[in-house]
Amino acid sequence: MTATHNTNATPNKAQKIAVWGAIFMMATSSVGPAFLTQTSLFTEKYLASFAFAILLSLIIDVAAQLNIWRVISVSNLRGQEVANRVFPGAGHLISVLIVLGGLAFNIGNIGGAGLALNVIFGVPIILGSFIAGLIIISIFLLRNAMRIMDFVVQFLGLMMLVMIGYVMLQSSPPVQEALLRSVSPDDPLLLLLPIVTLVGGTVGGYISFSGGHRLLDAGITGIAHVRTATRAAVIGILTTGVVRICLFLATLGVVSQGIKLDPSNPAAAVFSSSLGVIGYKVFGLMLLAASISSVIGCAYTSVSFTRSWHTWIARQQKYIVVGFIAFSTAVYCFLGQPVKILVLAGALNAFVLPVALACMLIAAKRPSIVGTEYRHPNWLLALGILTVVVTIVGVVLSFESLLKFWAS
Repeated sequence: MTATHNTNATPNKAQKIAVWGAIFMMATSSVGPAFLTQTSLFTEKYLASFAFAILLSLIIDVAAQLNIWRVISVSNLRGQEVANRVFPGAGHLISVLIVLGGLAFNIGNIGGAGLALNVIFGVPIILGSFIAGLIIISIFLLRNAMRIMDFVVQFLGLMMLVMIGYVMLQSSPPVQEALLRSVSPDDPLLLLLPIVTLVGGTVGGYISFSGGHRLLDAGITGIAHVRTATRAAVIGILTTGVVRICLFLATLGVVSQGIKLDPSNPAAAVFSSSLGVIGYKVFGLMLLAASISSVIGCAYTSVSFTRSWHTWIARQQKYIVVGFIAFSTAVYCFLGQPVKILVLAGALNAFVLPVALACMLIAAKRPSIVGTEYRHPNWLLALGILTVVVTIVGVVLSFESLLKFWAS
């Protein structure tokens, strides 16, 4: 399907709600339990130099997100459909990788929700995970599930931003040192695994397509809506970036005081060290919000990649999403090890990004996919190509570190 000119460039009221839903679906999918765990662990290990990894990963994130969202919107095709147009069968391969990566993330997200309920109410983590799974499943079974989903992710996203910002201010971080190390880290090569993990957790796998597919479902497509898709992509990444920087600075402020983080729950130590017992409960609320919003975004987007496999899947999408969440909950209850799963999932999702993004870049220059009227900016194409190269090199060089982390 090629893009056609649409004079209705301004989204209507329902579409505006969907746009913000897409923005926060992408942002909250990134700001999940994996986000909290990765940022806390890596900040403690690399201290202020971790700012360099955050800065570089944000640049990569913007390049990937802008290219992918624009192509999806203007082509009116899902990510896997675009990839199949570029290389027959590539979309199916990407779909399988994304569903597997999304499943790994969702297992960790469910575990994060159980941990959150343990912090808040003291219930066993496994029982908490089961309860959280039931709550999230009930959201998708409601009649107006899509509208409710948009509202939930927006509310939870704003709540997380406020809580992390407050904790950051309380921890009194060394901001000047962080600014210096963002461009002059102690050893850039040691930051390869963190960079790959951050990219994988922010725009890797299903996450880079989450908002784009939501815009597609809302009918926000065509040349006239490219500006809307572009603005939404940038706001989504910037929202994620602000939250990550705040959590990084909050953690840096804590570890700079010589406080050791609990390796089984590193982010909790950041909140409790800054705000005491109240901070520990605030962390529980933060983790619960991050977990629920991430499960919603992960399940919705991962299943959207299976719709092109068979028409039956498209018709039964809501129930397949429910099954996806139920299966993730069951696996976590037997597997455990949430911290390792969350870091590993982020790194594995980075393997998917260069393949998926390369297909999008090729599609951006094919009139048969994006239409004859659309012109993809050359600067954005060049930035996308650089992102593909950087992520491939980073994934290859960090693979050994990833194996050592899992074996530790």
